[in-house]
Amino acid sequence: MLFGALADPTRRQLLQRLLANGPATATVLAEPLACSRQAVVKHLQALEAAGLATPERVGREVRYRATPERLASAVGWLLDAGGSWDRRIDRLRGRNQPTRNRR
Repeated sequence: MLFGALADPTRRQLLQRLLANGPATATVLAEPLACSRQAVVKHLQALEAAGLATPERVGREVRYRATPERLASAVGWLLDAGGSWDRRIDRLRGRNQPTRNRR
């Protein structure tokens, strides 16, 4: 669900703005985007379902804040997976290097 939420460029943009600027309402987040407030709310709900954003009611407003802890765990997993692939590629390169004939 995490990577599915991050697959959408609008969601990535919303998450980046929340990380950079702190909590904000859907109305504020929708202002620079070419989509409606309702569409932004749906994107924020997807980020919430993935554990990347949390809504907080402040009076009549709902402010969303980023939850970077979940993102940090994904980054850790990607680094581990990337390292594993790097080691595999290095082993393949070692196997494919020509050997010299010793005579």
